[in-house]
Amino acid sequence: MNGLIALLGSGEYLSVMDDVDRHLLANCGVTDRKPRVVCLPTAAGKEGDASVNRWSKMGVEHFTRLGADVQAVPVIDAESANDLNHASAVEDADIVYFSGGDPSYLHRTMKDSLVWQAAQKAWARGAVYAGCSAGAMILGREIPDFRAMGLRSIPAFGLIAAAFVMPHFDAIPLFGKPLVSALRGRLKAGEIMIGIDEDTAIVGKQNEEWIVLGHAKAHVFTKNESRSYSAGEKFSLGN
Repeated sequence: MNGLIALLGSGEYLSVMDDVDRHLLANCGVTDRKPRVVCLPTAAGKEGDASVNRWSKMGVEHFTRLGADVQAVPVIDAESANDLNHASAVEDADIVYFSGGDPSYLHRTMKDSLVWQAAQKAWARGAVYAGCSAGAMILGREIPDFRAMGLRSIPAFGLIAAAFVMPHFDAIPLFGKPLVSALRGRLKAGEIMIGIDEDTAIVGKQNEEWIVLGHAKAHVFTKNESRSYSAGEKFSLGN
């Protein structure tokens, strides 16, 4: 990816994330026209039409209000992920935005699809990748199996230098804390896990500095150490 990457803990398409999304619109490489935003409700594909339509409508209304040329592309399963028209819309976008839902389903649907190939072409030329919750988790090396309390996981795309990305981090209930401990215990030397609080994003590029935007914090864990960063602070994910 040559464009910015924005990973959100929660808050997609809500006014609480206006400043984050204005930052993405201002830094997507467009100067002479409205930025083109494509909203993908793929992670909610198993939840039925009502959920998919709700996320699509929210995305269109949100980015239209912020001055973008936006469309929701109904990629909800393997068939629609290989639709040539959908892939073309994604390839032409300046911001490719994945909202939340089931991270395993999202990864499975995107893997080896025409839409995912189109997204990579867009990012290669400098478009922004924005992923909230599930959309953030698929860029790590692995997606934890929550039913196994983090003791096993499935491979993800591994496009950022983090073993795991954990959204909604400040909202993890007490009974979820062993999951965090189990994931940290699986980290090897030099590996990290990222926790992103709700209504918060981390924005950056591969092998460059990242900045925290939004209302709370981001957390970077190694096996034995951790650091937290507030809005406006910068940090590195390493190589």
